[in-house]
Amino acid sequence: MLVGKAGRDGEAGRAGRSGEAARAGRGGRAARPGEAGRGGKPGGGSRAGGGGRPVRAGEAARVGAAGAGKTAGAGKTGGGGGAAGAGGGKKSSTWSRVPRWARVCTVLGAVLMLLSGGVLVGYEALLSRYEGAVGKGDLFGDQAAGAQERKSDIKGPLNILLVGIDPRDPTTPPLADSIMVLHVPTELDRAYLFSLPRDLRVEIPKFTKAEFGGGTDKLNAAMSYGSRVSGQNPDAARGFELLAMTVQQVTGIERFDAGAIINFTGFQKIVDAMGGVEMYIEREVRSEHREPSGVHRKGNPYGDGYIGPQAVYKKGTQHLSGWQALDYVRQRYPKNGVPDGDYGRQRHQQQFIKAMVDQASSADVVTNPIKLDRVVRAAGQSLVFNGRGSSVVDFALALKGIRADSVEMIKLPGESIGVGAGYRGERLTPEAEGFFTALKKEQIDGFLLEHPDFRNTTK
Repeated sequence: MLVGKAGRDGEAGRAGRSGEAARAGRGGRAARPGEAGRGGKPGGGSRAGGGGRPVRAGEAARVGAAGAGKTAGAGKTGGGGGAAGAGGGKKSSTWSRVPRWARVCTVLGAVLMLLSGGVLVGYEALLSRYEGAVGKGDLFGDQAAGAQERKSDIKGPLNILLVGIDPRDPTTPPLADSIMVLHVPTELDRAYLFSLPRDLRVEIPKFTKAEFGGGTDKLNAAMSYGSRVSGQNPDAARGFELLAMTVQQVTGIERFDAGAIINFTGFQKIVDAMGGVEMYIEREVRSEHREPSGVHRKGNPYGDGYIGPQAVYKKGTQHLSGWQALDYVRQRYPKNGVPDGDYGRQRHQQQFIKAMVDQASSADVVTNPIKLDRVVRAAGQSLVFNGRGSSVVDFALALKGIRADSVEMIKLPGESIGVGAGYRGERLTPEAEGFFTALKKEQIDGFLLEHPDFRNTTK
């Protein structure tokens, strides 16, 4: 999946180049190893912040049909979800009769959850395997706070935080490459998915668990600051907790009902397990990182960037393998065919999610027990989910009324702060506050009628 090189082919010092492991990119650095200001920057040899690093492919949340736990999957905390089931294939087999809820794939790196319910009698083995595939973690600090697990009575509205990371090694604090929120209204019959710019300049609150004193930085650095554990390797789940607190401040969301960490390296396996994904490419895009064969391009010996042939994604409907899909949604430079930069990348990631939902729901996946099992296992390797007391199955059933075509992709308006070497990050325009207010008041449909430009279209 296009894991960025750390420096040049394993060079230890620089993690940069478009989207490589750690460098903050374009000016807003988050920290140099061991630097202390504002409560300490995320160290570990990686610069947090990250204006320059492209979002790892597939950073988006995704709810395909493969398994409701993946991103939203609620479960005891794990979200691995892959596809679990078929609902109506042509074959009259046990697998083809599996209820639709089992198609609910949750994230994707990154993701949504959905699709419908049915009678669970007779599917105990499938349920057990499905839930067993989901990774678990205390993403909100509930266990430390002594919170009691809630029962399976899930009611809307729901807000689910989906975070994509591309971990380098156990010693490097993770950065949030993709930050998405899935909002489900009270009726639980539709959903809205929006992304927050990873370079968004925000106030990150004080977090004593990681000895972080708070400060202003890029949003994606919050996970890195929160992940620090004295004398131990960084803890991504703890970093998620601080990121969730920061996102709540930005959006006005009082509490997240579930959350998921998506490992994009593992997610490529999900795409390949499904046999690839068919999606619409809105304009020709040339890869900054990969050659047509899929191997990494060589680093430029005379400066930044890469040299050599580039993989090309032509306009129109294309069938992409795992590495191709993740590479495509990683691109963000105008020189490569993405004129609106990171906002274009966010749009492509959301388009990717919809395409994955359709693919995971297809008969090719849900009626094929071998392929379905591969997807479930691959999903389990890619996610960590926390449903704050509710299980993956609980969420799947609660969201049984949602379909792929009832998930609205939202684009929040933003602009850069500074240019060139003076780039400091991104900020949302005042109109975004109107969207957050509508979200809180359960008035998003009315808001979108007055602001149709907030809708992210597939084509």
